[in-house]
Amino acid sequence: MTPAKSLYGRLLVWLSLPLIALGSLLFTQAWRDSRAAADHAFDRLLQAATLSIAEQVQWQDDELWLDLPPAALQMLSGRDQERVFYTLVDDSGRYITGNARLPAYAGSRSPEADTVVYQDVQWLGMTVREGIRPTRLEGWQNRERFTVRVAHTREGRQRLAGDLWWNSLAAILGMGLLSLALLLLAVRAALAPLTRLRHAIRSRHPRSLSPLTLILPGELAELRDVINQLLARMRRVRTNQERFIGDASHQLRTPLAGISARAELALRQDSPEQWHEALSTIQMTSERTGRLATQLLSLTRLDNPEYAPAPERLDLNGHARQALHEHWPAFHQAQVDLGLDSADQPVTVKATPWLLDEALNNLLDNARRYGADRVTVRTLSAPPAIQVEDNGVGIAPAQRRLALRPFHRLYDDPGGSGLGLAIVDSIARHHGARLVLDDSEQGAGLCVTLSFANAAE
Repeated sequence: MTPAKSLYGRLLVWLSLPLIALGSLLFTQAWRDSRAAADHAFDRLLQAATLSIAEQVQWQDDELWLDLPPAALQMLSGRDQERVFYTLVDDSGRYITGNARLPAYAGSRSPEADTVVYQDVQWLGMTVREGIRPTRLEGWQNRERFTVRVAHTREGRQRLAGDLWWNSLAAILGMGLLSLALLLLAVRAALAPLTRLRHAIRSRHPRSLSPLTLILPGELAELRDVINQLLARMRRVRTNQERFIGDASHQLRTPLAGISARAELALRQDSPEQWHEALSTIQMTSERTGRLATQLLSLTRLDNPEYAPAPERLDLNGHARQALHEHWPAFHQAQVDLGLDSADQPVTVKATPWLLDEALNNLLDNARRYGADRVTVRTLSAPPAIQVEDNGVGIAPAQRRLALRPFHRLYDDPGGSGLGLAIVDSIARHHGARLVLDDSEQGAGLCVTLSFANAAE
């Protein structure tokens, strides 16, 4: 199984993504603002240049005349040696003078007088920024209209925009690094309670099941409570296991000690008859001990939460007939009438075959042991169920819940172990079935019903 990424890493990734997205937006906006600031600064220079040229225009010899000093254009030529162009045209658009013939304004509306408009144009293979100022002569005798066009290349603008952007970039990167450092500290501080919880669990003794007492935030407090609930269940399981091991060792120690004592006594005898009697006793005790060991193993497997055998679809009628066939010799020898009352149609349930056989074996063995002379195995179809009914001593209603506990004996039977009904109850719970102990319809006795209403198909 591939290990998942750490919570620390996941938080950093998910919190860093918005920062990265925001940083990208800031970079884009900084570039746009840098270009806008550079355009604004150089447009002010274009505006000043057009005004300076317009102030030099005069009326001489019935026509517009311009004597432009070099200083008027030098203000537009910075350290990047931009190329500067100008054009003077009259009100009809006729070229008067200039160092180039710049294009007219390409907008849909004519610019207002003494208002500078700007446009970016491709001219003679160059990209230039052009400022256009329509104006008129200021003299009182002549108010002739004319237009001043000034343009320059974009080297200075691009350089200024780059300088401004790099300055902004350095500030953004500095703030980003500071934000990342604060983010790392914030995530580490937020996960500090989780680290304390991990250290508290890791430092505990492997056999310690005492509850955790750490003071944690709300979300981790819920996790702590769930862990404490798990520890409480594990304490109960361990207590039950220790009690079960103690009871099992006691149950096995007694017959094994009896076998050993009987064998030791037989070894001291010289009579074959006494040997035969001792061997018979050892053989019966061994059978009971083997049966007890099998029941203990079955109960242990059923109590294991990791044990989950795959259920199969099976017919209760078939398993009832198989159980009667296997138990018939023992019942016949004990002079107990064993019968079958099966349903008319197949009774199909979803169960584990060997667990169902184990339940029937325990129910039939209990019925034979405790005074019954007539035992009936019955299958029902609505709801799907199997019954074992006998006319023996039965179990009082007040004792029936106690009878489901392991090693709880209701009668003084040296051959019994007190595990039969406990195993059947575990099998029923394993299948989601219902185990019911009721009075027998034969008067005395007990009727045990294993109902598979929730497991039927």
